[in-house]
Amino acid sequence: MKLIGFCVFMYLLDSSGDFRGKNPRFGGGAHTWDVLATWDGWWYQQIAAHGYHPALVPVPGATGLITLEGNSAAFFPLYPALMRLVSSCTGLGLLGAGLVVSVAASFVAALAVHAVTARISGRRAGLAAAGLWAVWPGSGMEWSGYSESLYIALAAWACYAVMRRNWLTAGLLTCAAGLTRPTATALIAALTLAALAELLRLRRAPRRPGGLPRPDASGRDAVLRPLAAVAIAPVGLAGYLGWVGYRMGDYSGYFKLQDGAWAHTFDYGRHTFKVFASLMVGHYDYLYACPFEDVIAAGTVLLALIVLPLLFRLRPPLVLTVYTLLTIALVLGSQQIFGNVSRYLLPAFPLLVPCATAMRRLSTPVLCTVLAIAALASGSYAGYVLFEVGVP
Repeated sequence: MKLIGFCVFMYLLDSSGDFRGKNPRFGGGAHTWDVLATWDGWWYQQIAAHGYHPALVPVPGATGLITLEGNSAAFFPLYPALMRLVSSCTGLGLLGAGLVVSVAASFVAALAVHAVTARISGRRAGLAAAGLWAVWPGSGMEWSGYSESLYIALAAWACYAVMRRNWLTAGLLTCAAGLTRPTATALIAALTLAALAELLRLRRAPRRPGGLPRPDASGRDAVLRPLAAVAIAPVGLAGYLGWVGYRMGDYSGYFKLQDGAWAHTFDYGRHTFKVFASLMVGHYDYLYACPFEDVIAAGTVLLALIVLPLLFRLRPPLVLTVYTLLTIALVLGSQQIFGNVSRYLLPAFPLLVPCATAMRRLSTPVLCTVLAIAALASGSYAGYVLFEVGVP
């Protein structure tokens, strides 16, 4: 399914040809595949090639929203590190290496989405969820020079590990996710609450006469492993933010950079509210307005909010509930390029579970037809619109 959408995306790029007249850094290039590593992808290539040089550099005379020069420290290190590793091992250029990492990670992520969904609603629902993930409105990022596929692979397998009570594995995966994207905050919080719930469950476990715990609640490992996971989980995120702050001489430097160079800040949903209020009356007078892209993003938000109560109805594990709610809250509560919401909600994969649960009743030919049609359309709404009509 993903290949179908990707081919449509490449065809639309080539047939329109608009990318040939654009800056190679901002959605342009000599070849269609060059577009896949523009925008944020350009920054990741710079990091892979030259490393980091964290700094808060004021823009001379700037008085508006953008007061600082862009700096690579805004982008987390695991994805560019893997790009450089693959490039060194294979001889591929950084663009090709980045695509190899993203494509490989997308398959790992799809397997994780399948595994999580199958544990809740069965294997057939798992297959449907993996197919839906490949055609989600933000899925154009899955095979591009972006870190989305890598982050979702780590986050989804971390959630699965928590569901299986493999606490150390979950902690290590969450730590790695924290080196990939700042939204790992949601995953860290979800793992922490799930671990605390597990400790509470063990405390309330039935005991034998004499006060000894039953075999299923016995042993120090049953307590130490969740605690170890809670301790390990935030190390990646906190370590990177701390290192950036140390290099900048300001431990809030990462957040100042995001605010001053990209106007990305947590505003408790004021920007999101303004966008919806404007879109409902056909106005585009808000920050970073991209009409076509923003309408798709608004539809994605509404779809997510509709599906959310259906997810709760399935009574998913605590880790999935907390992770999904916090991911949505971080996305909708931030001032950012609103059109990117469909991309930022891509990690909220548990939203696919209720849809996949309903679709498992479809026959195989009908299910494949539905997903194939969505895949054909995704070349436009999930790929071309993000990279060429909007700003990913």
